[in-house]
Parts: sequence; structure tokens; C-alpha cells
Amino acid sequence: MKYIANVIGATGLVGSQLIPLLLENEQFEKVRIFVRRDSNIQHPKLEQQIVDFGDEQTWKTHLTGDVLFSALGTTLKQAGSKEKEYEIDFTFNLNFAKKAKENGIENYVLVSSVGANTKSRIFYTRMKGELDEAVSKVGFKNLTILRPSSLTGSRKEKRTAEIISIPVLLLLTKFVFKKYRPIKDKTVARAMINAVLEPTSKKTIWEANEVFRLAE
Repeated sequence: MKYIANVIGATGLVGSQLIPLLLENEQFEKVRIFVRRDSNIQHPKLEQQIVDFGDEQTWKTHLTGDVLFSALGTTLKQAGSKEKEYEIDFTFNLNFAKKAKENGIENYVLVSSVGANTKSRIFYTRMKGELDEAVSKVGFKNLTILRPSSLTGSRKEKRTAEIISIPVLLLLTKFVFKKYRPIKDKTVARAMINAVLEPTSKKTIWEANEVFRLAE
């Protein structure tokens, strides 16, 4: 089977690793990305849609095919407020998921976060938990939610906290708390693809340490 893939969050840390993997994979005949501005990615299999994520009219008719991959997310610093961060991470993601299902897409893969929990006292992990729960109710035939730990890779934006914490986490999780060991952006991207090519109805949520296994 040849797949037509749709991707949101294509220019982010994980998304930028996912796109080339999809383009070089023969099982994906078309890769459609939804972006706010020109990505400058050129490839015969690539279709780029420049959209306003907050305006469904700019993207809903283009969201067709077999699978929706979401690596869409932001930070409080980038968003500027919790309200805007929630809009991007929760509302935009859920709107795309609902419309994808409505348009006949049966495969959905979401990059969530370690610790995602609707009852969390931390805004970010509570928001991610709410999104996980919401998309679980949309009704996809094949749904995969990945909850990776700290991501490593070449970010466009340098984050001081991560520069300091990642080496410490790598050392600590080598011996204890292995569930929380940092994971490379490309490893998560491979896990996303495997979730579609080798689907399992018995497992929907892959926790931090399990994402490594899915990527193999």
C-alpha cells in the first residue's frame, strides 16, 4: 500500500527530521505539509500548503489522504502567553485531527510529551494530557500517541535550560530513571513512521522509554 501523508509541525525539531524520512520512503507516494510560511523544501513528492492554522477555510479541503502526522507544538516563550500556547498545542491540533477524520483519514500519529496527564498541576503536561484524551475520542482506526522524554537535536532556537539539563539527564538516566532518558528527534520521527507501517490496535500510547522500541 502507498500512503499519502499529511504533516503539521513540519518545520519543528521532530517534524524537520520526519519530512526527509517520509520523502525517501517508497511507501509514501505524497507528503503534504501545512506551514505558515514557505519551508523552502523541494521534492517531487512534496506538496506544500501555506495556511493560517486558526482559519479552517485555508486548509480543510487539502487535508486528505491516509495519515496525519502531528509534531505541532510551541513553548510558552515562543507563544507569549498560556492562552496562545494552548491554542497552538491543543486547539489547532484537535481541529486538524477532527477534520482529518471527517475527511476520511484513518491513521493519526501525535507527538505528545512525557508526563502528559489531565490531572497534572503543571500547565504544559496537563494541556498535553487533555489533547491526548481529546484525540482519543475522535475515532481513528489507527491512533498512536508518542510521549517522548526530553528531545535532543539541532534546534533553531537555543534553549539555555536544555543546554544545561540534557547532559545531566543523559548521565542520570544511564543508570536510573531510564524511562526519562533523552531521545533524539530522528528517533521519534522513525517511531512515527513505524506506527503507520506496522500498526498495532493493542497499543495506543507509547511512553517515553517505549518510543525507542517503536523506532527500531
